[in-house]
Amino acid sequence: MDWLHNLIFLSDAGRVALLGAGFILLALVALVAERARGKRARIDRVGCMPWFTIFLAAAVIGGGLIATGLPAMLQG
Repeated sequence: MDWLHNLIFLSDAGRVALLGAGFILLALVALVAERARGKRARIDRVGCMPWFTIFLAAAVIGGGLIATGLPAMLQG
């Protein structure tokens, strides 16, 4: 339960970096879904979810949040 205590009392920079990591995780999920959509058996069943757009937006937002929060976390 020590990790829960550390998570509750995390600094603002830590929370920003953690949120950025969540967006990077979302980007990885969207990347896997886009690859699965590309390897579908029936090429005419495209689907309506814009996985590449979700991947790109989540990767840019996550990278920006990590780039913003990480230097402050490393300074202490």
